Amino acid sequence: MNFWKNYKSTIILIGSLIIGAIIGVVMGEDATILAPLGTLFMNMMFVLIVPLIFLTITTSIAKIKEPKRLGKLIRTTILVFVITSLVAVVVGLISTYSYKLVDAKNGADILSSLTTDVEESQTELDILNRTVTAISVDDFAKILSKENILALVILSMFVGIAINKVGKEADAFLEVLNSANKVVLKLVDFAFIYAPIGLGAYFANMVGTFGSQILTSYLATFIYYTIIAVTFYFVIYSLYAYIAGGKKGFKLFWKNIAGATATSISTCSSAASIPMNIKCAKGMGVSDDIAETVIPLGTSFHKDGSIIGSVFKIMFLVYLFNTEVFTLSGILQVTGIALVANLLVAAVPVGGGTISEMLIISMMGFPVAALPILTIIATIIDAPATLLNVTGDAASSMLVNRIVEGKNWINSSQKKDIQEIKEYEIKNDNDKLTENKPIKTIKTKKNNNKSKSKKKKNSK
Repeated sequence: MNFWKNYKSTIILIGSLIIGAIIGVVMGEDATILAPLGTLFMNMMFVLIVPLIFLTITTSIAKIKEPKRLGKLIRTTILVFVITSLVAVVVGLISTYSYKLVDAKNGADILSSLTTDVEESQTELDILNRTVTAISVDDFAKILSKENILALVILSMFVGIAINKVGKEADAFLEVLNSANKVVLKLVDFAFIYAPIGLGAYFANMVGTFGSQILTSYLATFIYYTIIAVTFYFVIYSLYAYIAGGKKGFKLFWKNIAGATATSISTCSSAASIPMNIKCAKGMGVSDDIAETVIPLGTSFHKDGSIIGSVFKIMFLVYLFNTEVFTLSGILQVTGIALVANLLVAAVPVGGGTISEMLIISMMGFPVAALPILTIIATIIDAPATLLNVTGDAASSMLVNRIVEGKNWINSSQKKDIQEIKEYEIKNDNDKLTENKPIKTIKTKKNNNKSKSKKKKNSK
């Protein structure tokens, strides 16, 4: 009974994915009939994403009353993101160095299928302008859109810092935001009641639609990337969890990560996975302010799966066009492009990576006609890439918590949970005593009245 109670939601979610996959395989492209059911869930998530990101980041930063903790949290998050991103690049390079993604025969077939009538003028890429567009908007209304998540994240951070700096005069505003955040989180709970149906339908449609497309000359790349992603998922994230919290950290990570895993695979969206990922991170013992800051930030700035995917895309073209990059300057070039391209990938399902793919082509000097190749690769590796993007943020939040709060952070979080349970029980006991108090008071008054009447009789 305890097992079912603890893992009920996870088992139901995974079960819905399995059922969805079976339906997708059996029905094939006819599974698109279920697409509206999956779209309904995605719409629920995307409607809640903007207020959720703004409120969680803003309130989390604003509630940090110690300036040292706020600064340390931001610095530590950046440091962890940089280090873990470099680890992802190294894994991608080692993987593609040891295995040639395209052989000569398949390469010739792919090259012959390329069209060369793509207009170069439409593909000019100004990195500085793209960066400014990504981190800012020219109208406040545009900030309230999932298409501008990076700009929203940055605004949320500055609003939280501003509230923190204003101090007591901003307490009323912070209280309003806290209340709104609780309401939004409750709406997320409502949405997740429908999650098994929505995720199952969405996954069935995805398997039915893309199943036949995967069975092409790109199959080897998909299989190999999936093997690398699954290995990275189990080995690297186990290592991160162990570094963060030892054996307890390892156990807590794998006990709580299944929900985020299921959501990421089915939706192929880092943004749609934010609510579940924050919930999972808190279950791992990560402090509320750290989970609610690191997870949304990671959605825009930290994507292990996309980084490895960028390396795969680059190396696919390297082998296809028979170029050489395994020199010091070549490796540094691939590393830099993969990291920058990662920042340009929107936190939305398939299609958000076109800008990053154009950056790869432009910076590596490949012909624009190669864009469809990268689009196909991006499509077929989307699910395992999103898996790493999402779960990597949860693992990173544990590392950030370890650095910010020290090596005993897990024990402290468990003590805090026990204390909260005790306080809750004491509160309930007090409430019961308060409920019974009037009755006791009435009885006491009656007894006092009786004793007074007895005394009067005796005196007479």
